[in-house]
Amino acid sequence: MDVTPPVDLPEPRRLGVLSRLAPEPMKVVLNWGRRYSLWVFNFGLACCAIEFIAASMARHDFIRLGVIPFAPGPRQADLMIVSGTVTDKMAPAVKRLYEQMPEPKYVISFGACSNCGGPYWDSYSVTKGVDQIIPVDVYVPGCPPRPEALLQGILKLQEKIAKESLGDRYGSAADAGVSAAALRSDLVTPPPTPGTGASGGSEDTDR
Repeated sequence: MDVTPPVDLPEPRRLGVLSRLAPEPMKVVLNWGRRYSLWVFNFGLACCAIEFIAASMARHDFIRLGVIPFAPGPRQADLMIVSGTVTDKMAPAVKRLYEQMPEPKYVISFGACSNCGGPYWDSYSVTKGVDQIIPVDVYVPGCPPRPEALLQGILKLQEKIAKESLGDRYGSAADAGVSAAALRSDLVTPPPTPGTGASGGSEDTDR
């Protein structure tokens, strides 16, 4: 009698040690909550910001889609809408504020200038698209786009959020091949811990 040994299937990547306790319907509920509670951090840089403001007013009212405009700051926001011309001088500020946003976070590039530089693409001081410095989820074309185009971009983003898996989106540092030491910032050196010597070993305090 030929008995075929069982095949060990690879363990799917999971986010967190307790993710095995979260059933699939719970993940659907979490995605539903993210989908309809998008706090927007508006990065209005040029004339496209006027169209963003129009989309948030009573005529179009994207709050009815679950989009809350004008978050107090990047640490309270999970959606950045970059609307306008991104210059090389402004690009570091855009990236810095994006990095201050908590995960999961999303980006909509609103307008031709933000997408690829627009009519100023050949200028020496214009960044050729905000996707050169931060990842972009949805592109909204136009110069300038109408508010209805932004509403369509928000709907496309919500469809993407509804189908996403955070385990596939982020995984873990081990899966990405990134060591813990590589994730530590070398900008600020922490002060030495009391009771430790210069070499990091503990001092003998029983003398």
